[in-house]
Amino acid sequence: MLEAPVVLLVMFIALITLIVLGFHIFVVLGMVSLVGTYLLFGDLGITLELASSSAYAVLRNAVFAAIPLFVLMGEFMSRAGMATDLYKIANYFLRKLPGRLAIATVLGNAVFAAVTGVSIASAMTFSRIAYPEMMKFGYNRSFALGSIAGSASLGMLIPPSVLLIVWGIIIEKSIGKLFLAGFIPGLILALLMGIYVSVRAGMKPELAPSKVEGQPEETVPTGVEIVSGLGVIVLILLVLGGLFAGYFTPMESAAVGCGGAIIFSYIKGLRWAEYRTAVVDSGKTIAPILVLLMTAAMYAKFLALGSVVDMIQDIINGMGLGPFGVTVLMIIIWLALGTLIDSISIILLT
Repeated sequence: MLEAPVVLLVMFIALITLIVLGFHIFVVLGMVSLVGTYLLFGDLGITLELASSSAYAVLRNAVFAAIPLFVLMGEFMSRAGMATDLYKIANYFLRKLPGRLAIATVLGNAVFAAVTGVSIASAMTFSRIAYPEMMKFGYNRSFALGSIAGSASLGMLIPPSVLLIVWGIIIEKSIGKLFLAGFIPGLILALLMGIYVSVRAGMKPELAPSKVEGQPEETVPTGVEIVSGLGVIVLILLVLGGLFAGYFTPMESAAVGCGGAIIFSYIKGLRWAEYRTAVVDSGKTIAPILVLLMTAAMYAKFLALGSVVDMIQDIINGMGLGPFGVTVLMIIIWLALGTLIDSISIILLT
């Protein structure tokens, strides 16, 4: 057996090296946890027992059931074309504003974030819906892509954010309270994004032309499109309203939302084959998150066994940074990690 500080240093170097080399985060966390625990105890049986118990603790956490249900809710509504209907409605009512398509993208992403909870789902959906439309009207490519990618990140903050659910599971805090904490900042951020793209388009009209020769005038949304768009709003109010009012637990609100999405998508004419595809695609989204959570639990157990928290506290206290300095240091670390790995992996690592 090696001394804990030596093992932690070696495993930290291995962690950074493997991440830089491009290994998947779950592979890195699993390898570092298993090897590190074995080096601490020198017993394979103890190592496997600790690893399996940590992973099982994640699997039996009932809160995790909310993640696939929220993702599935977004998949059903997206495949039923409800996000497209929402975008058309927003685009029509914003037609007098400069950069209306970009503003509609921000608004659509903000609303869609409240039914899917996954940023990448919003980015994929509005890349298919908004990007071709903006290109058709001669929008600057960077401006169009920036509007989509930037506003898609609202899915990390606006509930039912999968990121907040994962964070709540890790820190063992109320998911409902985390949702409530992210709701207002998410709306403020969406408002600021909308104002920015509008002002930017007003100052530089060439970025977002209001009209293009030969393009027809915007048509009034049909009754079906309006009902579909309102259906999204109703489902959001039902899911989040019930959760914030205390009528639903996070799992129950996710189940209600998923059930509502099935009903709305059926009314919209979603076919059985598309339901099946939605379930499969949701599984592809959820499975990596589950594996990440399991290996992150193993990693956290390894760090706890090595008393790494006490070591970090001693180092920070020795640096004399204070609360503000520690906050700045963490922001720098998060920015650096953000250039290499995804947001869920960053939360699990730090």
